[in-house]
Amino acid sequence: MFKSSLLNDCWMFTKENDPAYASEKLKEWQMVTLPHTWNDQDGQGGDEPYYRGACWYQRKLEINGAELSKRYYLEIGAAGNIGHVYINGQLAGESRCGYAMFRVALNPYLQAGDNLISIQVDNRYDNEVYPLLADFTFFGGLYRDVKLVQLDDIHFDVMDHGRDGVYLTQSSLGDGRFQLEVQGRVVNESSSAVQGAVEVELKDHEGSTVWQDKRMLALSADEAFTFTDVISNPVLWNGVEQPYLYTAFLTVKVEGEMRDSRQIEIGFRTVELSSERGVILNGTPIKINGVCRHQDFGGVGNAITKAHMELDMDLIREVGANSIRLAHYQHDDYFYSLCDRHGLLVWAEIPYISIPSTKDPESRNAEEQLERLIKQAYNHSSIYCWGVQNEITIAVETENTYRTIRKLVDMTRQLDSSRFVVQANINGVADDSIMNSFTDLVGYNLYYGWYYGEIKDLGTRLDAFHRTNPNVPVLVSEYGVDTNPVYHSYSPKVQDYTEEYQLMFHHNALQTFEERPYVLGGYVWNMFDFGSANRNEGGEKGKNLKGLVTIDRTLKKDAFYLCKAYWSKDPFVHLAGRRFVHRHQEQNDIVVLSNMDHLRVYLNDELLTVLRGSERVFEVKGVALVQGENRIRVEGIQEEAVVQSDEMVLISVMEADQSYIHVKPEKTKHVVNWFENFDLSGDGKIELKDGCFSIYDTIEDLYTSEEAKAVFLKYFGHTTNNPFFEVTKGVMSIEKMSQLAFYEIPLELLSVIQKELNIISK
Repeated sequence: MFKSSLLNDCWMFTKENDPAYASEKLKEWQMVTLPHTWNDQDGQGGDEPYYRGACWYQRKLEINGAELSKRYYLEIGAAGNIGHVYINGQLAGESRCGYAMFRVALNPYLQAGDNLISIQVDNRYDNEVYPLLADFTFFGGLYRDVKLVQLDDIHFDVMDHGRDGVYLTQSSLGDGRFQLEVQGRVVNESSSAVQGAVEVELKDHEGSTVWQDKRMLALSADEAFTFTDVISNPVLWNGVEQPYLYTAFLTVKVEGEMRDSRQIEIGFRTVELSSERGVILNGTPIKINGVCRHQDFGGVGNAITKAHMELDMDLIREVGANSIRLAHYQHDDYFYSLCDRHGLLVWAEIPYISIPSTKDPESRNAEEQLERLIKQAYNHSSIYCWGVQNEITIAVETENTYRTIRKLVDMTRQLDSSRFVVQANINGVADDSIMNSFTDLVGYNLYYGWYYGEIKDLGTRLDAFHRTNPNVPVLVSEYGVDTNPVYHSYSPKVQDYTEEYQLMFHHNALQTFEERPYVLGGYVWNMFDFGSANRNEGGEKGKNLKGLVTIDRTLKKDAFYLCKAYWSKDPFVHLAGRRFVHRHQEQNDIVVLSNMDHLRVYLNDELLTVLRGSERVFEVKGVALVQGENRIRVEGIQEEAVVQSDEMVLISVMEADQSYIHVKPEKTKHVVNWFENFDLSGDGKIELKDGCFSIYDTIEDLYTSEEAKAVFLKYFGHTTNNPFFEVTKGVMSIEKMSQLAFYEIPLELLSVIQKELNIISK
């Protein structure tokens, strides 16, 4: 029988990277309990420098001699980013997929009595292991559960890079009839062939059997099996409205004795895509009201527990989301199960992100991570699409990029033809780019009004895309702004990090989606603030502050309640601006966020106004505050009864509270306006000369010539002393740099640089 026991305790850990630890006991160590990461502090803005390196975990495993006849596997939930597993000094297995589960067969290396398990985990940069570069912390560690799996000689396949060894596929035949296909493989590791049986039983949520079947197998080695039947009028898995799940019970028996079993939940549903009607779930169009999620949590990094995941799910359900983009990698299997059980449609993806490998143009690691993601998450009914790339053209967009994306798309469809394929483009991917024909669904990460352009440009861009691609389903895969809830303003503006600007930004986005039926919806970036070790902005170090909720999940920003007002059916009222306590202007606008259509607003217990309508954002203009404390209260009314209320205290003060203003670090003039040193008065025309270097060559190519390198350093020497430069120079060109606001390159400068490169032969 399949037996699984946690091996999370009694691990010794050290940051000292000594190869001898494969077989020798650690010299100096600390005792840790898994899940564990060594970046729980420095990966989220702690005082110590962000540590990336190879570390070791070690523990003993005692096996009774009489039990050695069983089959043992070590199941490691994830090892970030590269893991090597040694048993009694011998390399037993490895993983180069830092977000996927992997198993190691132990029997060839085990002995009776004590066995030494040594695991080297390495989160250093490796040009052939994705992600290479991204705006989040690459946490190192054994940050998910480790289990000891014990099996009989005859069992479902546990070494096909999947999870269950069994794959369930449902598809609609129309008229309420669904085909259910169950495929898998049984492995016989004994020395003799036997006759066996695989049995399947499908039960509904109440425990009643709705289908069962049996297959006899001649088990000499590995044998595949397939069951197919029609399920008539099943109760549908209907998203957040009704996430109904059946349970399939799979068993392997020999001479009537059970040798292995699986228990897998499955929902029956149809999902269609339309460029005009959006996502269609079970025949009904729905707008994707989505959030993105990273897997870390304040103070613990990505070594999160089931309790952390359940809290995240509670908050996501509270905000009223109906879909989650689980970015930018494979998440813990338990969280996919939570999405199944609560009806959240899931976009699952691999970390083929930002820049491709220069050492492996075939991106074989991306393929490996894709295979593991799809096989391990295949049985989760919540997943409706597989993501094959995120902003992979941030530094380079070439034919090789296209070839790789196409290959990943083809591979996805071979592994799972029952779901859609999606990609998330950076805004710089042109509307008419051939990339937009590769996948069933196209997402764009759009930050108009934060990194570029104005807030209103979001709608303009989406309209332009739809005109160019009227048959391509499109949504916004990321939108958001960094927000520190200690900052506030009467006149919010770009990159002031105030709650008020975040509220304004998201209100525009939600209205934009609502007004355009052809936009399938959007995914807020991000549901929670998350660790990004190399960041230092918005008054916080080591964090991306675009969350609707703070990284420790203790504070819901006003934009959280804005989304809730648009998405949730649970009646509520919320007064925005409650942390903007000290008000120095006499006249103040009071903002109420609510999904109720009858509100009463009070100032110091006197009725101020009655509000009616379905605006979601209600404003009471020009409220005169008295000196000192002012108590604002709002009541939500249903059938003349107060069913919801909220209140806040504002204090009228004489002068502006300077603590509400984010003061950006002073930059020296040569950094801010470095281009002022150069003559930009030319016509701006770019002329390329055959056989010479150009602004389209990678920085690494320019560095092959001392003359071309000197030209680059003349203009961009001030940009080279940072991790981003080192990681991207193999794929980044000057022309591509000009598309990124980070570099602040005037377009007129490109022709000036090109003229200098035109006299340097390759």
